[in-house]
Amino acid sequence: MEYLDFELPIKNIQDQYINCMMIEKQSGIDMKKIRLQLQFKLEETIKHVHKNLTPWQRVQLSRHPNRPYSLDYILSITKQESFIELHGDRHIGDDKAIIGGFGKIEDITYMFVGTQKGKNTKDRQYRRFGMPNPEGYRKALRLMKLAEKFKKPIVSFIDTPGAYPGIEAEEKGQGEAIGNNICEMMCLKVPIIVFIIGEGASGGALGIGIGDKISMMENSWFSVISPESCSTILWGDWKHKENAAKSLKLTSYDMQNLNLIDDIIKEPLGGAHFCPNEAYLAIKEKIIEYYKELSSIQIDKLIKNRKTKYISIGYYDN
Repeated sequence: MEYLDFELPIKNIQDQYINCMMIEKQSGIDMKKIRLQLQFKLEETIKHVHKNLTPWQRVQLSRHPNRPYSLDYILSITKQESFIELHGDRHIGDDKAIIGGFGKIEDITYMFVGTQKGKNTKDRQYRRFGMPNPEGYRKALRLMKLAEKFKKPIVSFIDTPGAYPGIEAEEKGQGEAIGNNICEMMCLKVPIIVFIIGEGASGGALGIGIGDKISMMENSWFSVISPESCSTILWGDWKHKENAAKSLKLTSYDMQNLNLIDDIIKEPLGGAHFCPNEAYLAIKEKIIEYYKELSSIQIDKLIKNRKTKYISIGYYDN
């Protein structure tokens, strides 16, 4: 387990607990009482550290290297043998930063789409750190259109620092691909459920982020720009990223207060990386709950509600 700077108090107690177990195992001395004390102290420390997290600390948690990614959620909440990954946009190629395919939850087939980061250096390069190219968004749209054809609900997982910013991406039509996805998703004739499980940055998130229900994991963020980039633009360097994170109102609680999302999914004590199975179960329960609600709505009304949801965002004068 890796630890962030503000998690070091947790690491110290965790190390003591592990050492206590090792001593007990090697020496045969009964240290149950000490272990229970350390376990209680560990839980209290985690609660204290996570009680008043700053927006920047939540951004850091959203990027935690041990945090579960889209594929982790998909493979954990579906019957693994039922998940069939699909590839390619049928124009250029297969973007590994976007994953998708059919899978079942309780005998209901869903189309899963998501941005995927890598687990290690090699995998991160392979996945381009979760930053899709235009063919990734076109691949996602192809899969969503396939879901519409077979009348299957769509579940989208977002965890991206943004769309890939390379020249070649712009040459292939990055902005058009994202804009087209937004336009098309508004009118898809199936329920769309969106989860922001980590980073939800800019058009990179919006390209697969239009939905009838949008939920955020507690320690995720959603914004037009990252705190570092915002700091660089406004102040000329990254030193003010903490102030930028606060000003951007990008946390799940900010998004809920602004009525931009439908729900916040509470994370396990310490964050999703401390107990991924609890996070998987929470997501699975939400999918079942949302599908039950959305499937009872007639398609025409569902699309009308979806459009109204986005048109009503913000304030403006005629």
